[in-house]
Amino acid sequence: MKSKKLGLTIIGTAAAGATALASYAFLIRPWHLRWGATQEETEESLPGDDIVAHAKNSATHAITINAPISDVWPWLAQMGQTKGGFYSYTWLENLVGCDMRNAGRIVPEWQSLRAGDVVWLHPKAPPLPVIIVKPYQAIVFGSALNDQEAEIANGASSAGTWGFYLKEVDEKTTRLIIRGRGDRKPGLLSWLGHHVLFEPAHFVMERKMMLSIKERAEAVAAGLSQNAQLH
Repeated sequence: MKSKKLGLTIIGTAAAGATALASYAFLIRPWHLRWGATQEETEESLPGDDIVAHAKNSATHAITINAPISDVWPWLAQMGQTKGGFYSYTWLENLVGCDMRNAGRIVPEWQSLRAGDVVWLHPKAPPLPVIIVKPYQAIVFGSALNDQEAEIANGASSAGTWGFYLKEVDEKTTRLIIRGRGDRKPGLLSWLGHHVLFEPAHFVMERKMMLSIKERAEAVAAGLSQNAQLH
């Protein structure tokens, strides 16, 4: 009797797990991979897409900001662990030692971002190379390569890209689009690690980043103090 109950418990647990995984794969994942983005935005070609020409993984997120591009760009230009932070959940970032602080103001000394620079995510992790900078239009970071990633990239300059794009809706409104593209090692464990662990965690952090950039840019556009109630 006990073995029968145990068997039923195992079967029930497996069925529940399979249902949860299917719900994530077919409902939740497609939603978060294109959060906020229109069909046109997910399909359009953006600067840096060709760096990983045959990316196995891609996500496009977007948000409308009620501020001109001139009030949005400076927040992007000063991103980085050693500069303005990434405007996300610092308490989560700092749990893994990022030593992150989010700026509540524009710092002029942090505005001179150029291709060839690097941007830090963590004081002890390799920084991201800055591949493309088009002022008031686009910033594209690459990935910090190791030998395995270089093989995955098949000779490309990066195994992944993280791009930030600004599109003018009108003189007082901007679309911020963020696209991540990359390759990964083959195999089930790599697939599960990326799809089930990395993607959801990255989405949660990136969504918070976009909302915080929106909050900061709209405060500047409204003429409010840059330090007023920013998170």
